Amino acid sequence: MYADFAKDFTTEFYDANQWAEILNSSGAAYIVFTSKHAEGYTNWPSSTAFNWNSMAVGPKRDIVGELGEAIRTKTNLHFGLYHCLYEWLNPLYNQDKANNWTTSQFSRTKTTPALYEIVKRYKPHIVWSDGDAEAPASYWNSTTFIAWLYNDSPVKDEVVTNDRWGTDCKCKNGGVWTCGDRYQPGKLQPHKWVNAMTIDRQSWGYRRNADSSQYLSIEELLATFAETVSFGGNMLMNIGPTKEGTIVPIFEERLRQMGQWLNVNGEGIRGTKPWSKQNDTLTSGIWYTKKVDAVYAIVLTWPTDILSLAAPIPSSSTTVSLLGYTEKFQWTRRPSSGIDIQIPPIPFNKMPCKWTWIFKLSNLENI
Repeated sequence: MYADFAKDFTTEFYDANQWAEILNSSGAAYIVFTSKHAEGYTNWPSSTAFNWNSMAVGPKRDIVGELGEAIRTKTNLHFGLYHCLYEWLNPLYNQDKANNWTTSQFSRTKTTPALYEIVKRYKPHIVWSDGDAEAPASYWNSTTFIAWLYNDSPVKDEVVTNDRWGTDCKCKNGGVWTCGDRYQPGKLQPHKWVNAMTIDRQSWGYRRNADSSQYLSIEELLATFAETVSFGGNMLMNIGPTKEGTIVPIFEERLRQMGQWLNVNGEGIRGTKPWSKQNDTLTSGIWYTKKVDAVYAIVLTWPTDILSLAAPIPSSSTTVSLLGYTEKFQWTRRPSSGIDIQIPPIPFNKMPCKWTWIFKLSNLENI
């Protein structure tokens, strides 16, 4: 079935430099591009995918190589590659599966060589594995590959991996934990983790029949982002390009909106750590991060008159400010515990951003 559509994957409007500019505008620290998914088609001229790669059929170009070059020369983003271990329709894989993984013809001749190839050829800062859900790490030879990746590969000093290297790895071994798609643990984790999620509510790809209600709004994205960061995670947003090689306007808009927001509020996100309290128990829709000298309250809904917070305990020298706004805010200590922040009328043209605001609380007693 997939082979019938390969010729339609033309990417005639694919401009890696344009992609790099759009992706960079999002304020992201890194990108992860799909080198191969479960249908087995590779977006680079892979030696392990004869006549089933982007140079042989469809675009007739090295999609991965072009994007990697643009990201490195036009941006400060880290370049990562997603690689699916298994392939739905590969007879070698299905035979190994039928043999209950006592044979490893597919992983030995297809998956492992492809992984070494993309690392040596494109030197990604991130190797994002997927498609491990049926076989253990021993079948995928994951330990040997990751040992090489961290000790002898050309990216050994900077590479990051995830945890999808076998059925016995997820949320346990590997690099950053993903634990599952759209992972949101709801509590602090003992290990760095990533919420890999989609802007399209239903799909990890591009859907021609999607309407605007089926995409997350910027407010919803920022709410997910705030919760993720407060629990110590990173958020990896998925967008699906078209067969012509373009990023459609609604995805571009969401990326640029995230970047606009981070231009104002990045101080409360980048370089922060989880605080002792992740969210407020008095006022809903408040998430916290911290740095050495300040706690940041991420507020999803603009407060009227007073913002009451239970978690921060002010000292006599506490100051309260709003990121992107010059004036300080008056406050009073709550009778039991916490702080009441006085919210004055602020003209619309003086508001630092349109959605989700961050208050900076310095010199707290319980920082």
